[in-house]
Amino acid sequence: MDKLSKSLEDYLEAIVMLGGTTEQSVRPSDIARKMGVSKTSVGKALTALRERQLVDQPYYGEATLTEEGYAYGAATYKRHRYLTAFLEKELGIPAETAEEEACLMEHAISDESFEKWAAFIEERNLIEA
Repeated sequence: MDKLSKSLEDYLEAIVMLGGTTEQSVRPSDIARKMGVSKTSVGKALTALRERQLVDQPYYGEATLTEEGYAYGAATYKRHRYLTAFLEKELGIPAETAEEEACLMEHAISDESFEKWAAFIEERNLIEA
C-alpha cells in the first residue's frame, strides 16, 4: 500500500487509540472529539479511508477498520508510543512536548529506520513491545 498523508494516518491512529478494530467500531463523533476537529472533517477523512478500503462504514454510521486499516493504524500508533517513550524517558523531554514531537516524527521516519529505533527502545526496556 502507498503511504497515506499525515492527516489520514492520524485518523487511523485515532481510531485505534479509541479501541477501534476489525470487530469494534468507533463513532465519528468520538473521533472528532479525540482529534479536536469537526464531524465534517471526520466524514471527509472516513470517505477517503473507505475509498482506500481501510475503513468500513455504513452511510453516516460507525467506522470499523478493515484488516489493512487496523494494521496501518496500529503500526502508526506503535511508532507514536515508541517515539514518545524515547523522547520522554531517554532524553528527558517533558511529556507534553514528547507527545507533540512524536506525532510529527512518526510520519517522517522510514520503516527501516523505525525498526532499528524500536529495537534500541526495546533493548533499554523503555516500553513493553
